[in-house]
Amino acid sequence: MQRVISRGFRSSARKNNKLSLDGLAAKTDLSKAKVLIRLDLNVPLSKKDGKTITDDTRLRAVVPTMNFLKEKGASVVVATHIGRPKGEPDPKFSVEPIVSAFSKLIDTDVIKVNDCIGDEVRQACKGMPQGGVILLENVRFHKGETKNESGFAEALAKDCGATCYVNDAFGTAHRAHASTEGVVKYISGPKAAGFLMEKELKYIKGAIDAPTRPLTAILGGSKISTKIPVIESMLDKCDNILIGGGMIFSFYKAMGLGIGNSLVEEDMISKAGEMIQAAKAKGVNMLLPTDVVVADKFEADANAKTVSIQSIPDGWLGLDVGPDTVAEFSKIIQSSKTIVWNGPMGVFEFDAFAKGTFAIAQEMANTDAITIVGGGDSVAAVEKAHLADKMSHISTGGGASLELLEGKVLPGVAALDEA
Repeated sequence: MQRVISRGFRSSARKNNKLSLDGLAAKTDLSKAKVLIRLDLNVPLSKKDGKTITDDTRLRAVVPTMNFLKEKGASVVVATHIGRPKGEPDPKFSVEPIVSAFSKLIDTDVIKVNDCIGDEVRQACKGMPQGGVILLENVRFHKGETKNESGFAEALAKDCGATCYVNDAFGTAHRAHASTEGVVKYISGPKAAGFLMEKELKYIKGAIDAPTRPLTAILGGSKISTKIPVIESMLDKCDNILIGGGMIFSFYKAMGLGIGNSLVEEDMISKAGEMIQAAKAKGVNMLLPTDVVVADKFEADANAKTVSIQSIPDGWLGLDVGPDTVAEFSKIIQSSKTIVWNGPMGVFEFDAFAKGTFAIAQEMANTDAITIVGGGDSVAAVEKAHLADKMSHISTGGGASLELLEGKVLPGVAALDEA
Protein backbone atom coordinates (compact mmCIF):
# COMPACT_ATOMS: atom_id res chain seq x y z
CA MET A 1 0.00 0.00 0.00
CA GLN A 2 1.09 3.54 -0.73
CA ARG A 3 0.29 5.64 2.29
CA VAL A 4 1.53 9.04 3.36
CA ILE A 5 0.35 11.23 6.22
CA SER A 6 -2.31 13.62 4.95
CA ARG A 7 -2.01 17.36 5.19
CA GLY A 8 -4.32 20.27 5.52
CA PHE A 9 -3.96 23.32 3.31
CA ARG A 10 -5.94 26.28 2.12
CA SER A 11 -7.11 26.58 -1.44
CA SER A 12 -8.01 29.86 -3.07
CA ALA A 13 -11.80 30.06 -3.28
CA ARG A 14 -13.03 30.84 -6.78
CA LYS A 15 -16.75 31.21 -6.45
CA ASN A 16 -19.27 30.54 -9.17
CA ASN A 17 -20.01 34.10 -10.32
CA LYS A 18 -22.21 33.29 -13.30
CA LEU A 19 -25.53 35.05 -13.74
CA SER A 20 -28.32 33.10 -12.04
CA LEU A 21 -31.97 32.84 -12.98
CA ASP A 22 -32.85 35.32 -10.25
CA GLY A 23 -30.24 37.64 -11.69
CA LEU A 24 -31.72 37.16 -15.14
CA ALA A 25 -35.18 38.06 -13.85
CA ALA A 26 -33.74 41.20 -12.25
CA LYS A 27 -32.10 42.28 -15.50
CA THR A 28 -34.99 41.70 -17.90
CA ASP A 29 -38.78 41.49 -17.90
CA LEU A 30 -39.16 37.77 -18.61
CA SER A 31 -42.87 38.17 -19.34
CA LYS A 32 -41.83 39.98 -22.51
CA ALA A 33 -38.80 37.82 -23.22
CA LYS A 34 -38.16 34.96 -25.59
CA VAL A 35 -35.69 32.64 -23.88
CA LEU A 36 -33.55 30.21 -25.84
CA ILE A 37 -32.63 27.51 -23.36
CA ARG A 38 -30.11 24.71 -23.90
CA LEU A 39 -31.17 21.59 -22.04
CA ASP A 40 -29.72 18.10 -21.95
CA LEU A 41 -32.78 15.95 -22.65
CA ASN A 42 -30.71 13.10 -24.06
CA VAL A 43 -32.73 10.42 -22.28
CA PRO A 44 -32.22 6.69 -22.93
CA LEU A 45 -34.86 5.10 -25.13
CA SER A 46 -36.00 1.49 -25.24
CA LYS A 47 -33.96 -0.68 -27.58
CA LYS A 48 -37.16 -2.51 -28.49
CA ASP A 49 -39.18 0.35 -29.96
CA GLY A 50 -36.76 3.29 -29.86
CA LYS A 51 -39.53 5.48 -28.44
CA THR A 52 -40.18 4.52 -24.82
CA ILE A 53 -38.18 6.53 -22.29
CA THR A 54 -36.44 4.11 -19.92
CA ASP A 55 -35.07 6.76 -17.52
CA ASP A 56 -36.54 10.26 -17.27
CA THR A 57 -33.93 11.62 -14.83
CA ARG A 58 -32.70 14.26 -17.26
CA LEU A 59 -36.23 15.45 -17.95
CA ARG A 60 -37.04 15.77 -14.27
CA ALA A 61 -33.74 17.52 -13.55
CA VAL A 62 -34.67 20.59 -15.60
CA VAL A 63 -38.22 21.00 -14.29
CA PRO A 64 -37.28 23.61 -11.63
CA THR A 65 -35.72 25.86 -14.27
CA MET A 66 -38.64 25.42 -16.65
CA ASN A 67 -41.11 26.13 -13.85
CA PHE A 68 -39.26 29.31 -12.90
CA LEU A 69 -39.42 30.62 -16.45
CA LYS A 70 -43.09 29.63 -16.68
CA GLU A 71 -43.93 31.48 -13.46
CA LYS A 72 -42.22 34.58 -14.87
CA GLY A 73 -44.32 34.37 -18.02
CA ALA A 74 -41.39 33.78 -20.38
CA SER A 75 -41.81 32.28 -23.85
CA VAL A 76 -39.29 29.45 -23.99
CA VAL A 77 -37.57 27.83 -26.97
CA VAL A 78 -35.79 24.60 -26.04
CA ALA A 79 -32.66 23.36 -27.82
CA THR A 80 -31.37 19.88 -27.04
CA HIS A 81 -29.87 16.79 -28.62
CA ILE A 82 -30.62 13.08 -28.60
CA GLY A 83 -27.84 10.57 -29.22
CA ARG A 84 -25.09 11.10 -31.75
CA PRO A 85 -26.50 11.65 -35.23
CA LYS A 86 -23.92 12.29 -37.94
CA GLY A 87 -24.78 15.89 -38.67
CA GLU A 88 -27.94 15.12 -40.64
CA PRO A 89 -31.56 14.22 -39.86
CA ASP A 90 -32.08 10.68 -38.59
CA PRO A 91 -35.54 9.64 -37.33
CA LYS A 92 -34.15 7.38 -34.60
CA PHE A 93 -32.57 10.44 -32.97
CA SER A 94 -35.60 12.71 -33.18
CA VAL A 95 -36.79 14.56 -30.07
CA GLU A 96 -40.36 13.41 -30.82
CA PRO A 97 -40.40 10.64 -28.14
CA ILE A 98 -39.82 13.14 -25.33
CA VAL A 99 -42.57 15.62 -26.20
CA SER A 100 -45.38 13.95 -24.25
CA ALA A 101 -43.38 13.19 -21.11
CA PHE A 102 -41.80 16.64 -21.09
CA SER A 103 -45.21 18.29 -21.50
CA LYS A 104 -46.58 16.39 -18.50
CA LEU A 105 -43.63 17.19 -16.28
CA ILE A 106 -43.83 20.93 -16.87
CA ASP A 107 -47.64 20.96 -17.17
CA THR A 108 -47.47 22.77 -20.51
CA ASP A 109 -48.33 21.71 -24.05
CA VAL A 110 -44.89 21.59 -25.65
CA ILE A 111 -44.96 22.33 -29.38
CA LYS A 112 -42.32 20.47 -31.37
CA VAL A 113 -41.00 21.84 -34.67
CA ASN A 114 -39.29 19.75 -37.34
CA ASP A 115 -35.99 21.63 -37.42
CA CYS A 116 -33.96 23.89 -35.17
CA ILE A 117 -33.38 26.64 -37.75
CA GLY A 118 -35.22 27.86 -40.84
CA ASP A 119 -38.65 29.07 -41.90
CA GLU A 120 -40.69 26.65 -39.77
CA VAL A 121 -38.83 27.76 -36.65
CA ARG A 122 -39.26 31.44 -37.53
CA GLN A 123 -43.01 31.04 -38.10
CA ALA A 124 -43.60 28.95 -34.96
CA CYS A 125 -41.61 31.22 -32.69
CA LYS A 126 -43.05 34.40 -34.15
CA GLY A 127 -46.55 33.28 -33.31
CA MET A 128 -45.95 31.57 -29.97
CA PRO A 129 -48.05 32.78 -27.00
CA GLN A 130 -46.65 34.26 -23.82
CA GLY A 131 -45.57 31.39 -21.57
CA GLY A 132 -45.50 28.95 -24.48
CA VAL A 133 -42.82 26.29 -24.94
CA ILE A 134 -41.40 25.23 -28.30
CA LEU A 135 -39.08 22.24 -28.59
CA LEU A 136 -36.65 22.45 -31.49
CA GLU A 137 -35.63 19.32 -33.36
CA ASN A 138 -32.27 17.74 -32.50
CA VAL A 139 -29.57 20.41 -32.92
CA ARG A 140 -27.09 17.71 -33.93
CA PHE A 141 -29.04 17.13 -37.13
CA HIS A 142 -26.82 19.93 -38.45
CA LYS A 143 -23.03 19.61 -38.77
CA GLY A 144 -22.75 23.21 -37.66
CA GLU A 145 -23.72 22.25 -34.11
CA THR A 146 -20.71 20.16 -33.13
CA LYS A 147 -18.38 22.19 -35.37
CA ASN A 148 -19.61 25.39 -33.69
CA GLU A 149 -20.05 27.08 -37.06
CA SER A 150 -20.90 30.75 -36.75
CA GLY A 151 -23.57 30.63 -39.47
CA PHE A 152 -25.48 27.88 -37.71
CA ALA A 153 -25.07 29.53 -34.30
CA GLU A 154 -26.41 32.81 -35.68
CA ALA A 155 -29.43 31.10 -37.27
CA LEU A 156 -30.13 29.23 -34.03
CA ALA A 157 -30.32 32.53 -32.16
CA LYS A 158 -32.07 34.70 -34.74
CA ASP A 159 -34.57 32.28 -36.27
CA CYS A 160 -36.25 31.75 -32.90
CA GLY A 161 -36.04 35.45 -32.02
CA ALA A 162 -34.20 34.87 -28.75
CA THR A 163 -33.82 37.93 -26.53
CA CYS A 164 -31.94 36.11 -23.78
CA TYR A 165 -30.31 32.73 -23.14
CA VAL A 166 -30.19 30.10 -20.40
CA ASN A 167 -27.93 27.06 -20.27
CA ASP A 168 -29.11 24.28 -17.98
CA ALA A 169 -27.30 21.50 -19.86
CA PHE A 170 -24.33 20.77 -17.61
CA GLY A 171 -23.79 17.43 -19.34
CA THR A 172 -22.76 19.23 -22.54
CA ALA A 173 -21.09 22.27 -20.97
CA HIS A 174 -17.62 20.87 -21.69
CA ARG A 175 -18.36 20.99 -25.42
CA ALA A 176 -17.77 24.20 -27.38
CA HIS A 177 -20.78 23.59 -29.61
CA ALA A 178 -22.99 26.11 -31.36
CA SER A 179 -25.89 25.70 -28.91
CA THR A 180 -23.67 25.86 -25.82
CA GLU A 181 -21.05 28.44 -26.77
CA GLY A 182 -21.33 29.97 -30.24
CA VAL A 183 -24.97 31.04 -30.00
CA VAL A 184 -24.40 33.55 -27.18
CA LYS A 185 -22.55 35.89 -29.56
CA TYR A 186 -25.80 36.46 -31.45
CA ILE A 187 -28.10 37.12 -28.47
CA SER A 188 -27.97 40.68 -27.16
CA GLY A 189 -29.73 40.01 -23.87
CA PRO A 190 -28.46 38.34 -20.68
CA LYS A 191 -27.05 34.80 -20.66
CA ALA A 192 -27.67 32.89 -17.44
CA ALA A 193 -27.16 29.52 -15.79
CA GLY A 194 -30.22 27.43 -14.97
CA PHE A 195 -30.79 25.90 -11.55
CA LEU A 196 -29.26 22.55 -12.53
CA MET A 197 -26.14 24.18 -13.95
CA GLU A 198 -25.87 26.38 -10.87
CA LYS A 199 -26.15 23.36 -8.57
CA GLU A 200 -23.51 21.39 -10.47
CA LEU A 201 -21.06 24.28 -10.29
CA LYS A 202 -21.84 24.92 -6.65
CA TYR A 203 -21.14 21.38 -5.56
CA ILE A 204 -18.31 20.33 -7.85
CA LYS A 205 -16.39 23.60 -8.02
CA GLY A 206 -17.10 24.19 -4.35
CA ALA A 207 -15.65 20.80 -3.50
CA ILE A 208 -12.38 21.46 -5.27
CA ASP A 209 -11.98 25.22 -4.85
CA ALA A 210 -13.14 25.81 -1.28
CA PRO A 211 -13.92 22.46 0.35
CA THR A 212 -14.87 21.72 3.91
CA ARG A 213 -11.91 19.59 4.97
CA PRO A 214 -10.77 16.87 5.06
CA LEU A 215 -11.41 16.51 1.31
CA THR A 216 -11.32 12.96 -0.05
CA ALA A 217 -11.42 11.89 -3.68
CA ILE A 218 -12.44 8.31 -4.46
CA LEU A 219 -11.30 7.46 -7.97
CA GLY A 220 -12.05 4.22 -9.76
CA GLY A 221 -12.72 2.85 -13.20
CA SER A 222 -10.92 0.49 -15.50
CA LYS A 223 -8.31 2.68 -17.15
CA ILE A 224 -5.74 4.89 -15.49
CA SER A 225 -5.22 6.80 -18.75
CA THR A 226 -8.65 8.43 -18.47
CA LYS A 227 -8.09 9.46 -14.85
CA ILE A 228 -4.51 10.78 -14.93
CA PRO A 229 -5.56 14.46 -15.32
CA VAL A 230 -8.03 14.09 -12.44
CA ILE A 231 -5.49 12.39 -10.16
CA GLU A 232 -2.88 15.03 -10.96
CA SER A 233 -5.38 17.80 -10.21
CA MET A 234 -6.57 16.13 -7.01
CA LEU A 235 -2.99 15.79 -5.75
CA ASP A 236 -2.97 19.58 -5.42
CA LYS A 237 -6.33 19.78 -3.69
CA CYS A 238 -7.11 16.66 -1.64
CA ASP A 239 -6.18 15.44 1.79
CA ASN A 240 -6.93 11.83 0.79
CA ILE A 241 -7.15 9.97 -2.52
CA LEU A 242 -8.60 6.45 -2.50
CA ILE A 243 -7.96 4.49 -5.67
CA GLY A 244 -9.88 1.43 -6.88
CA GLY A 245 -11.07 -0.18 -10.08
CA GLY A 246 -8.99 -1.76 -12.79
CA MET A 247 -6.51 1.09 -12.85
CA ILE A 248 -4.96 -0.08 -9.57
CA PHE A 249 -3.01 -2.75 -11.43
CA SER A 250 -0.95 -0.18 -13.31
CA PHE A 251 0.09 1.17 -9.91
CA TYR A 252 0.91 -2.32 -8.65
CA LYS A 253 3.00 -3.02 -11.73
CA ALA A 254 4.87 0.22 -11.07
CA MET A 255 5.52 -1.05 -7.54
CA GLY A 256 6.94 -4.30 -8.89
CA LEU A 257 4.03 -6.52 -7.84
CA GLY A 258 2.64 -9.45 -9.81
CA ILE A 259 -0.86 -8.85 -11.14
CA GLY A 260 -1.73 -12.12 -12.89
CA ASN A 261 -3.96 -11.49 -15.88
CA SER A 262 -5.39 -8.27 -14.46
CA LEU A 263 -6.00 -5.27 -16.67
CA VAL A 264 -2.93 -3.10 -17.11
CA GLU A 265 -1.96 -0.25 -19.41
CA GLU A 266 1.70 -0.92 -20.07
CA ASP A 267 2.34 2.60 -21.37
CA MET A 268 0.93 4.08 -18.15
CA ILE A 269 3.08 2.17 -15.66
CA SER A 270 5.80 4.81 -15.44
CA LYS A 271 3.14 7.51 -15.05
CA ALA A 272 1.57 5.55 -12.20
CA GLY A 273 4.95 5.40 -10.49
CA GLU A 274 5.35 9.15 -10.92
CA MET A 275 2.00 9.77 -9.25
CA ILE A 276 2.95 7.61 -6.29
CA GLN A 277 6.07 9.71 -5.83
CA ALA A 278 4.11 12.93 -6.33
CA ALA A 279 1.69 11.94 -3.57
CA LYS A 280 4.63 11.40 -1.23
CA ALA A 281 6.20 14.72 -2.17
CA LYS A 282 2.94 16.65 -1.73
CA GLY A 283 2.03 14.90 1.52
CA VAL A 284 -1.21 13.48 0.20
CA ASN A 285 -2.66 10.39 1.84
CA MET A 286 -3.05 8.23 -1.26
CA LEU A 287 -4.36 4.73 -0.61
CA LEU A 288 -4.36 1.71 -2.90
CA PRO A 289 -6.24 -1.50 -2.01
CA THR A 290 -4.49 -4.02 0.21
CA ASP A 291 -6.62 -6.94 -1.00
CA VAL A 292 -8.59 -7.72 -4.14
CA VAL A 293 -11.24 -10.16 -5.29
CA VAL A 294 -9.80 -12.17 -8.18
CA ALA A 295 -11.51 -14.36 -10.77
CA ASP A 296 -10.32 -17.13 -13.07
CA LYS A 297 -12.13 -15.49 -16.01
CA PHE A 298 -13.98 -12.30 -16.89
CA GLU A 299 -17.46 -13.73 -16.49
CA ALA A 300 -20.35 -13.26 -14.07
CA ASP A 301 -20.14 -16.93 -12.99
CA ALA A 302 -16.34 -17.04 -12.64
CA ASN A 303 -14.68 -18.73 -9.67
CA ALA A 304 -13.64 -16.01 -7.24
CA LYS A 305 -11.53 -15.58 -4.12
CA THR A 306 -10.04 -12.77 -2.06
CA VAL A 307 -6.26 -12.41 -1.92
CA SER A 308 -3.73 -9.84 -0.77
CA ILE A 309 -2.16 -7.69 -3.44
CA GLN A 310 1.09 -9.60 -2.94
CA SER A 311 -0.62 -12.90 -3.72
CA ILE A 312 -2.52 -12.49 -6.99
CA PRO A 313 -2.28 -15.93 -8.67
CA ASP A 314 -0.93 -16.35 -12.18
CA GLY A 315 -3.77 -16.55 -14.70
CA TRP A 316 -6.30 -14.83 -12.41
CA LEU A 317 -7.52 -11.26 -12.73
CA GLY A 318 -8.67 -8.73 -10.16
CA LEU A 319 -12.27 -7.59 -10.51
CA ASP A 320 -13.08 -5.91 -7.18
CA VAL A 321 -11.51 -4.53 -4.02
CA GLY A 322 -11.50 -6.81 -0.98
CA PRO A 323 -13.06 -6.46 2.50
CA ASP A 324 -9.86 -5.24 4.19
CA THR A 325 -9.65 -2.44 1.64
CA VAL A 326 -13.31 -1.54 2.20
CA ALA A 327 -12.65 -1.33 5.94
CA GLU A 328 -9.61 0.88 5.41
CA PHE A 329 -11.37 3.14 2.91
CA SER A 330 -14.39 3.37 5.22
CA LYS A 331 -12.29 4.86 8.01
CA ILE A 332 -11.15 7.63 5.68
CA ILE A 333 -14.68 8.22 4.40
CA GLN A 334 -16.11 8.53 7.90
CA SER A 335 -13.42 11.03 8.91
CA SER A 336 -13.92 13.21 5.82
CA LYS A 337 -16.06 16.32 5.48
CA THR A 338 -16.22 16.46 1.67
CA ILE A 339 -16.09 13.40 -0.60
CA VAL A 340 -15.97 13.32 -4.39
CA TRP A 341 -16.44 9.92 -6.06
CA ASN A 342 -15.77 9.19 -9.71
CA GLY A 343 -15.48 5.60 -10.94
CA PRO A 344 -16.53 2.22 -9.47
CA MET A 345 -14.29 0.03 -7.33
CA GLY A 346 -14.82 -3.08 -9.44
CA VAL A 347 -16.92 -4.73 -12.12
CA PHE A 348 -20.18 -3.94 -10.33
CA GLU A 349 -22.23 -5.17 -13.30
CA PHE A 350 -21.37 -8.71 -12.07
CA ASP A 351 -22.99 -9.37 -8.68
CA ALA A 352 -19.99 -11.36 -7.44
CA PHE A 353 -17.74 -8.32 -7.97
CA ALA A 354 -20.07 -5.53 -6.89
CA LYS A 355 -19.55 -5.72 -3.13
CA GLY A 356 -16.69 -3.24 -3.00
CA THR A 357 -18.48 -0.58 -5.03
CA PHE A 358 -21.74 -0.97 -3.12
CA ALA A 359 -19.94 -0.94 0.23
CA ILE A 360 -18.27 2.36 -0.62
CA ALA A 361 -21.64 3.76 -1.71
CA GLN A 362 -23.17 2.64 1.60
CA GLU A 363 -20.36 4.24 3.60
CA MET A 364 -20.89 7.51 1.75
CA ALA A 365 -24.62 7.28 2.42
CA ASN A 366 -23.93 6.81 6.13
CA THR A 367 -21.64 9.81 6.54
CA ASP A 368 -22.55 13.39 7.41
CA ALA A 369 -20.03 14.68 4.88
CA ILE A 370 -20.87 16.50 1.66
CA THR A 371 -20.99 13.65 -0.86
CA ILE A 372 -20.72 14.23 -4.60
CA VAL A 373 -21.01 11.45 -7.18
CA GLY A 374 -19.92 12.14 -10.75
CA GLY A 375 -19.33 9.96 -13.79
CA GLY A 376 -21.76 7.65 -15.54
CA ASP A 377 -20.65 4.38 -13.97
CA SER A 378 -20.48 5.83 -10.46
CA VAL A 379 -23.98 7.24 -10.78
CA ALA A 380 -25.26 3.94 -12.19
CA ALA A 381 -23.71 2.05 -9.27
CA VAL A 382 -25.27 4.36 -6.66
CA GLU A 383 -28.65 4.08 -8.34
CA LYS A 384 -28.36 0.30 -8.57
CA ALA A 385 -27.63 0.26 -4.84
CA HIS A 386 -30.74 2.46 -4.27
CA LEU A 387 -28.64 5.07 -2.47
CA ALA A 388 -28.87 8.02 -4.85
CA ASP A 389 -31.21 9.93 -2.55
CA LYS A 390 -28.67 9.63 0.27
CA MET A 391 -25.99 11.63 -1.59
CA SER A 392 -25.64 15.40 -1.42
CA HIS A 393 -25.31 15.67 -5.17
CA ILE A 394 -25.48 13.32 -8.14
CA SER A 395 -23.85 14.91 -11.17
CA THR A 396 -25.71 14.76 -14.48
CA GLY A 397 -22.55 15.16 -16.54
CA GLY A 398 -19.85 12.51 -16.69
CA GLY A 399 -17.39 14.22 -19.02
CA ALA A 400 -18.25 17.69 -17.74
CA SER A 401 -17.80 16.72 -14.10
CA LEU A 402 -14.46 15.07 -14.90
CA GLU A 403 -13.20 18.19 -16.61
CA LEU A 404 -14.32 20.37 -13.71
CA LEU A 405 -12.44 18.07 -11.33
CA GLU A 406 -9.42 18.46 -13.58
CA GLY A 407 -9.67 22.21 -13.08
CA LYS A 408 -10.61 22.97 -16.66
CA VAL A 409 -12.82 25.85 -17.75
CA LEU A 410 -15.99 24.56 -19.41
CA PRO A 411 -16.85 26.45 -22.64
CA GLY A 412 -20.58 26.32 -21.92
CA VAL A 413 -19.99 27.95 -18.54
CA ALA A 414 -17.44 30.51 -19.72
CA ALA A 415 -19.97 31.71 -22.33
CA LEU A 416 -22.45 32.86 -19.67
CA ASP A 417 -22.58 36.35 -18.19
CA GLU A 418 -20.91 37.17 -14.92
CA ALA A 419 -23.26 37.88 -12.04
